[in-house]
Amino acid sequence: MRKSTTKSTKSSRVTYDVLEEIARLKIQEFIQDILNEEIAEFLGRGKSERIKAIDIPHNYRNGKGKQRNLALMNGTITLRRPRLREIKGFESKVLPLFKRRSKELGEMLPELYLHGLSNGDFELALRGLLGEGAPLSASSIQRLKAKWQIEYEEWKKQDLSEVKITYQWADGIYVKAGLEKDKAALLVIVGAQTNGKKVFLACESGYRESKESWMGVLRDLATRGLKLGRLTIADGHLGIWSALGEIHPEGDGQRCWNHKITNVLDAMPKRVRAEAAEYLKKIPYAETKQECQRLRDTFAARYRKTYSKAVEKLLSDWDRMVTFYSYPKDHWVHIRTTNVVESPFSSARLRTDAAKRFKKVENATTMLWKLLQVAEKNFRSLKSYWLLLDVYAGKQFVDGEMVTAIKKSERKAA
Repeated sequence: MRKSTTKSTKSSRVTYDVLEEIARLKIQEFIQDILNEEIAEFLGRGKSERIKAIDIPHNYRNGKGKQRNLALMNGTITLRRPRLREIKGFESKVLPLFKRRSKELGEMLPELYLHGLSNGDFELALRGLLGEGAPLSASSIQRLKAKWQIEYEEWKKQDLSEVKITYQWADGIYVKAGLEKDKAALLVIVGAQTNGKKVFLACESGYRESKESWMGVLRDLATRGLKLGRLTIADGHLGIWSALGEIHPEGDGQRCWNHKITNVLDAMPKRVRAEAAEYLKKIPYAETKQECQRLRDTFAARYRKTYSKAVEKLLSDWDRMVTFYSYPKDHWVHIRTTNVVESPFSSARLRTDAAKRFKKVENATTMLWKLLQVAEKNFRSLKSYWLLLDVYAGKQFVDGEMVTAIKKSERKAA
């Protein structure tokens, strides 16, 4: 029990560190954008725009100054203050000349970022941060917001024909948006490249993870030249599996064990869940497919009479629960669950839950995409990534070992 607690604590600490890094990088980018807009507002023109008659005389952009560190509540960020050839009459209200630390920025910017996609909340947060005299007009605010949308639209058009994917994880996150009672589903796909690097492939809004919504996402990826990998890891929603059955029938499917265990326990009374969980958690960690099925049968024999619905949930779609045994053993830790997607979603949920409701689904999609792009920089490579080329080439595995390395007698038994 002590070992399990230590492992859980370590995992929580890693997740917290990643979230802290994501928040810090986003704050840095956001303040840099505001500094640029502050200069644009002072000059009365954006970058590369021609000088107008009403411009302040003799004021021109002159690159950026040296990197400066600014200490916030959650760490230090690096900024470069835009320079003017003649700075008479201008003093930054965002970053005063000798400012090195800001308690106010540290406390306010995460909230500013969180609410930054609603016009009213965005402006309110800016005024609270910078004061009523902040040099930001409605057009400045719109430019700051539009930047993400433009980046997102460009990202969705990227050519994927040269991207070689071996595995892909698919999942959805729900947010409240618009006037509809139903939550909007944001459909996300993460792919594992043959070099071991993970990359976000799709982030689209859809209706409740329906078959039609997932088919739209998969068709778009195919149009951009992507060839899906051999294995898809997803939860139990029928939409993704139905879509894959039509778009990618030759691929294998692995259902998430975390979702499966949760679904089984939900069909049992609380008083027996702790005991049942101990049995369930051992099943996906069996060394062989045969042992995995033996543990399944043990659980079924123990609980079938009293909790038949829970047992039915465990047995449901069983073939998709044990697909991972047909792939390299070193990759099992990655492909048994949808944690690859769930981990970056955890930081996204902190913001979507606090935001309560977005005015538009597009706003939520853009914000989550930006969050996921930042999270992507912290992705770790898959273990034993060199085996991905074998999987990509179609080589076969039994109980995690490549078939060519198995004795003939063992191969027949498998």
